Amino acid sequence: MKKIFILLIISLLSIATKAQKLSIAQQDSAFVRENYIKTQVQISMRDGVKLFTNIYTPKDASPTNTYPIVMQRTCYDVAPYEKDVYPKMLYYSRYMMREKFIFVDQDVRGRWMSEGIWTNMTPQIANKTKPTDIDEASDTYDTIDWLVKNIPNNNGKVGQYGISYPGFYTIAGALCGHPALKASSPQAPISDFFFDDFHHNGAFTIGYGMTFPVFGVQHPQPTPDSWYDDKFPKLNTVDGFDWYKSMTPLKHFTKVYNDNFFWKELIEHPNYDDFWQKRNILPYLKNVKNLPAMMVVGGWFDAEDLPGPLNIYKNLEKYNTNAYNTLVMGPFGHGDWAREQGHHFHSNVYFGDSVSTYFQKNMELKFFKHFLKGTGDGKTGLPEAYLFDTGKKEWREFAEFPVKTAQKVNFYLSPNGKLSTEMTAKGFGEYISDPSKPVPYTEDPKQITGFSPRNYMSEDQRFAGRRTDVLTYETPVLTEDITLGGEIMANLKISTTGTDADFFVKLIDVYPGDEKNSPYTPKHITLGGYQQMVRSEIMRSRFRNSFSKPEPLVANKKTDINFRLQDVLHTFKKGHKIMIQVQSTAFPLFDINPQKYVPNIYKAEESDFIKATHRIYADSKISVEVLK
Repeated sequence: MKKIFILLIISLLSIATKAQKLSIAQQDSAFVRENYIKTQVQISMRDGVKLFTNIYTPKDASPTNTYPIVMQRTCYDVAPYEKDVYPKMLYYSRYMMREKFIFVDQDVRGRWMSEGIWTNMTPQIANKTKPTDIDEASDTYDTIDWLVKNIPNNNGKVGQYGISYPGFYTIAGALCGHPALKASSPQAPISDFFFDDFHHNGAFTIGYGMTFPVFGVQHPQPTPDSWYDDKFPKLNTVDGFDWYKSMTPLKHFTKVYNDNFFWKELIEHPNYDDFWQKRNILPYLKNVKNLPAMMVVGGWFDAEDLPGPLNIYKNLEKYNTNAYNTLVMGPFGHGDWAREQGHHFHSNVYFGDSVSTYFQKNMELKFFKHFLKGTGDGKTGLPEAYLFDTGKKEWREFAEFPVKTAQKVNFYLSPNGKLSTEMTAKGFGEYISDPSKPVPYTEDPKQITGFSPRNYMSEDQRFAGRRTDVLTYETPVLTEDITLGGEIMANLKISTTGTDADFFVKLIDVYPGDEKNSPYTPKHITLGGYQQMVRSEIMRSRFRNSFSKPEPLVANKKTDINFRLQDVLHTFKKGHKIMIQVQSTAFPLFDINPQKYVPNIYKAEESDFIKATHRIYADSKISVEVLK
């Protein structure tokens, strides 16, 4: 009877929570209709191309009650496109919406209701000399110029934001130089297209295989309707692992996407050549004229664009010393700060309650209010860096990041499986990598068939460590907390019987065997002994000396493979252990290296795929920064 009563209470609480969420959503929808007026315009760019724009102005705007403009430019859509139909929310944050701004949403050129030709990661043009010299910065400038001159009762100040691809449009827009642009928040932005999203250190992110119709099909004309729905592949199986195996070698993808221009660009540009170098925004972040105040936002578990916000923040900080520039990194997957979960999880790990709301109210809203409605003097009360410690599960404030006083520590990969700050052994560990039997990157089949991978960034890695083609190294049980805060470098000493190889390195937090589940942990999950992935990255060995000029490995020759695992802020608690796993496949997150060097892996034949024995030598190390 007691158990039935408890289940009844849980059920009633669940129903009440759902009802509350529905009520809030209904209130938000009503607030939009009652407080905003919608107008639609086509704004002409300097080359004559017109961009479709939705404008939502507060009804109480007047000459004595002016509002700033908050703009998002996107390649996804700015629906609803009907003149008299309103969205349920303006902005993703009800706190921003209820504060009231003039909200502007615009389709970038070549997308949805805008004219023009669509280009992935539009190359930046440093010195524009003619009207046809257009990029996202020029389109942002032209849009802002029209808005401040034509929207009644605006206060002459503009802010811009965007998540993911719109995050790129935001950082590109920050370079436009328009004096009205006062605040910019690129969130999960792409920064260098060869290293974000579709590539990781030269390895193709095959797990994005379902996304190509969105990014590689030109719209025939301005349209409010999706034009690429019939271009998605038909899997004919619920097992995504098997489907992706059928796409190996990658030439099989060409049969699926033979008319996809983005797929063709990947095939034609397998290396970091001029095509990709032009799609790197970082070199343009130096001494930016009229740089707006910046709040760069990202998630520590962002499987798509973790490098983007970190690299953009660091470059802005290095080359614009007098600028207002702050960094926010939370326990989020890609863009998850835009969605309030209540009990905040990433994968199966609980990080606290209302984490997204905390960011929206105490960081983002404060930032935009200060620079668009307030004095704009930079005295926001926000720290230089507001970062979430994913081990202690708490926000921390920093005056700088990375922290200059952090202690450099090396963890050596001993052949006996020990992870130690001293090199205590000689020799090597080895494993056979068989392309026909790759190591899965996840045990979750739903993740494999999704639009893009998300949860693996904090998933339990016990399944991988039990394989013979994965090397595992771990410390003894920690006797005190150790906080890693800053950059991580993998300095591997390897050899292989093949002439090419990938190395996937994972930093893992090993929970005690008696770790208790949180009250909200799913019942099928056991946190005792959980091996939570904290950070990971892959490196394609052909690019060890240059991403532009690949070269084969020399079989059986000891070789250095050095690469970054991106930054981290994670406390490994007393009683836990630090683990490193090394493997050569993480499928189907990344494509499978043939392990026989071929000039272009996208054109490899089945006969090119060979087994190889890889060795990891005892002088291999993982270099971290420890905060005291």
